[in-house]
Amino acid sequence: MPTLMIQGTTSDAGKSTLVTGICRFLKRRGYSVAPFKPQNMALNSAVTADGGEIGRAQAVQAQACRIEPLSDMNPILLKPNSDTGSQVIIQGRVLTEMEAVAYHRYKPLAQKAVLESYERLSKKYDFIIVEGAGSPAEINLRAGDVANMGFAEIVDCPVLLIADIERGGVFAHLLGTTMILTPSEQERIRGYVINRFRGDKSILDPGLVWLEERCGKPILGVLPYLYGFHLEAEDAIDRRQTQKGAETLKVVIPITPRISNHTDFDPLRLHPQVEVSFVAPGDTPPPADLIILAGSKSVRGDLAFLIKEGWLERLKIHLRYGGKLLGLCGGYQMLGKLIDDPLGLESNPGQSPGLGFLNLTTVLEPEKRLENLKARLTFENAAAQGYEIHAGVTCGEDLKRPFLIKEDGRPDGAISQDERVAGTYLHGLFESPEGSAAVLRWAGLKAAEELDYRTLRERDIELLADLIETHLDSSYILKLLGI
Repeated sequence: MPTLMIQGTTSDAGKSTLVTGICRFLKRRGYSVAPFKPQNMALNSAVTADGGEIGRAQAVQAQACRIEPLSDMNPILLKPNSDTGSQVIIQGRVLTEMEAVAYHRYKPLAQKAVLESYERLSKKYDFIIVEGAGSPAEINLRAGDVANMGFAEIVDCPVLLIADIERGGVFAHLLGTTMILTPSEQERIRGYVINRFRGDKSILDPGLVWLEERCGKPILGVLPYLYGFHLEAEDAIDRRQTQKGAETLKVVIPITPRISNHTDFDPLRLHPQVEVSFVAPGDTPPPADLIILAGSKSVRGDLAFLIKEGWLERLKIHLRYGGKLLGLCGGYQMLGKLIDDPLGLESNPGQSPGLGFLNLTTVLEPEKRLENLKARLTFENAAAQGYEIHAGVTCGEDLKRPFLIKEDGRPDGAISQDERVAGTYLHGLFESPEGSAAVLRWAGLKAAEELDYRTLRERDIELLADLIETHLDSSYILKLLGI
């Protein structure tokens, strides 16, 4: 099967970006292409067309291919719930919780699932563009590797290695990573890509010549640093803002240890009338019109963290002075009176008192709800769409005032009697132009503009494809794929 794998010298070197650009580059030429990431560790995820759960980056790459995301595009998703353990999702479905040592013993079975998914995709598409995880230089993880060179060796595919010059030491990263690999793995690397370069490329040329001579591998090109470019992050929280107008809605989002799906807030960062502040532990929160509690992979743990950091009193003061409070998914569960985890799904079995701003209780259950949906908000009857990923069942009096009504008539979420506090399980809420604008008006932005986030994402995917054609040796990429 014509397959090309992109590996990086470090995390966040640009693997996701390069895969996205190559996918659209090939799609422009009329080929059917699919993204693939054998193993992903991330708390940003998406719901697939076949009702599974995969990493958010692969869903964006599917858009670059102009296809619906499928569970096979990311057959192993690890969602950390502690420093040593993760929820293990195989081919879109939760398998179990595992400590790191137990997962390493499980890798042979995981590898089987990876190859099954790869084979199914191979039968549907002309090409597969694969994204590695972390770095192949992590030699402590070589045994049973399914994420990088272990996969490339099994399916016998060429590899491009990308490095981020913004981090410094780009030549050492490329050379060192190559030298650490086995001879057969070194041979598998067919070229290098340098990412995020600022300035005059001619200054870089002597180093490029030296690297090619030293390693005997071509440098396909140097991708420039893109100002204002946006592509959803797998893990790192993107705090960049677009230029804002004179009057903005101030949004504050606390960062918790297991914050998940923080890409929910990318449309707000890009909105010209919204200023988003992510507040890290120990930081003093700035004044806010709207405070949003994000999703969480460990709801009771993150709730305890917020209380310890003094957020309960801050939220009470915020509401007393007329501010608005919104909870999404795990943040919605925190707004209630009680969170019960009788089976110990996220931590030790037990109960935790909630923040008490909504008259609700939540019980965590093994079956995770995975659903793409369309809905209308109960205020302004505004259209919204997104997805649910959660394991909690919520009940209580405030459900009589739902946040939205799904297209099949089912209610979701709740709004407090004074209409200052609201919560919903809907991820992707702010990607809906109409629904997002309605929420911003509820929060106090009276003349809120509608922002078409999907169009912005499409614009930047096209930009990546342009860069593949203008800054890389695209004919060499085609040659690696047998074209």
